Amino acid sequence: MTPQIDSVACEIIPVLDLMHGQIVRGIAGRRESYQPIQSQLLDSARPLEVANTFQSQLGLERIYLADLDAIQHDQPDWDTLDALVAAGHRLLVDAGPRNTDRAVRLIEHRVDSVVAGLETLDRPELITELVEAVGNSQLVLSLDLKNGQPMIDAGTWPDPTPLGLATMAVDMGIQRMIVLDLAGVGTQGGPPTLELCRQIRKRFDEIELITGGGIRDLDDITAAANAGVDAVLVASALHDGSLLETT
Repeated sequence: MTPQIDSVACEIIPVLDLMHGQIVRGIAGRRESYQPIQSQLLDSARPLEVANTFQSQLGLERIYLADLDAIQHDQPDWDTLDALVAAGHRLLVDAGPRNTDRAVRLIEHRVDSVVAGLETLDRPELITELVEAVGNSQLVLSLDLKNGQPMIDAGTWPDPTPLGLATMAVDMGIQRMIVLDLAGVGTQGGPPTLELCRQIRKRFDEIELITGGGIRDLDDITAAANAGVDAVLVASALHDGSLLETT
């Protein structure tokens, strides 16, 4: 198998969904049914082995790590995080920061970027607090959606629409943003976020814009680039071989 990702239209960031010490396959955000990955790249679901394979076989430098035990149960897997950092991996980590203490601790553990997901932010003021605590160069806001709807308590946000939330976040100092619809994750249905990405890019030229969920092949990556996206989060298409070709 030969990687066909050296000439893609935007950066590929492989995803590690970490649960109970293993990398699992996410499907449509139904976390209760997630199972350890089965991959054409390697015969293992161990986090360090998967990350090393992404780097050695595919040359992918940055990795997005979603610590699902931290996001769901407030129990970060610090040992796995430290092992990945010690191996030299550049990590964008969502460990469910519900306050600035978690975000600061992630920086102390030498992650490349802290991802703050709307799913675990209970109030808009926390965005400003995180920007002040971490700095906007190392903070990434994840605009978490499910079937197009933001994963928030709408009553606590002044404009709970996706574009309204994106605008508010940029006004609060966010310069890096992930647009992720969990309903598309692992479904091989194509990214459902591209129209929203176009709207965000039209309004904000300078931010780093990342999307994911449902990426199937190089055509989807090209479509994302055409929507103004700088990088795409990919998992299933890497493990299933959709981004590889037989030679």
